[in-house]
Amino acid sequence: MALFGKPKYTIVRSKKKEMPEGLWTKCEECDATLYNKNLEENLKVCPKCNYHFVLTAQERIKLLLDEGTFEEFDADMTTCDPLEFIGPKTYKDKLGQDQASTGLKDAIISGTGLLEKKKVIIAATDSRFIMGSMGSVVGEKITRAIEYATKNKLPIIIASGSGGGARMYEGMYSLMQMAKTCAALSYHHKAGLPYISVLTNPTMAGVMASFAGVADVMVAEPKALIGFTGPRVIEQTIRQKLPAGFQRSEFLLDHGLIDMIVHRKSLKSTLRQLIDYLS
Repeated sequence: MALFGKPKYTIVRSKKKEMPEGLWTKCEECDATLYNKNLEENLKVCPKCNYHFVLTAQERIKLLLDEGTFEEFDADMTTCDPLEFIGPKTYKDKLGQDQASTGLKDAIISGTGLLEKKKVIIAATDSRFIMGSMGSVVGEKITRAIEYATKNKLPIIIASGSGGGARMYEGMYSLMQMAKTCAALSYHHKAGLPYISVLTNPTMAGVMASFAGVADVMVAEPKALIGFTGPRVIEQTIRQKLPAGFQRSEFLLDHGLIDMIVHRKSLKSTLRQLIDYLS
């Protein structure tokens, strides 16, 4: 008989509950643990340190355009493999992999829509697709969007997020897009129409050296990495330590490369004001 007449009990230890995946995100800037739902409601900006997480092309367009107004251009345009490129992976394998993981045909979405009831042409690159690099499809879709804007006398906004620049898998076909996009923008400018470039983290190399860098107004998100060659490669080449914050939005604003830095929450209204002013 148990002590004091009480029955014996068996202690059962339950297994520790595991935290479900996909609920939390760690901030890349301050290491804070952020609840994904709250992060999305805050437009993917860390509420603790103001770090701007990378957006997909779809998220960028949703952020900037009025709901339900976007009409996509050239949605089914895909690239071929002109060089029959073979590396650790073939170009065709890389394309198929990124198409499956992103749901995109290539690294850009373009089209028309309303920005606070103002009709605009918009294009956004996506860094998930071969680092947002510019191949023949990206260049062609941007050029067609610019030409449509010129023909219909509309402003154009291009949001760039490319860490890859010109796409090496396509060689000269990719480099040709730099000149092609800039030529189309030159005609758009001569028609007296506004072009605003939105630079996000990262915007580098051939993209920054072409259409992203020749706008009437260059707007950047806070702390975005913007330049041609990355700071690590520059330091290795010149064998010197670069200044703090080199190639970040704030450094470039101080040195006159960009026109303004705009928080994501204010970006849509700021673009609307700029279009009104430039028009």
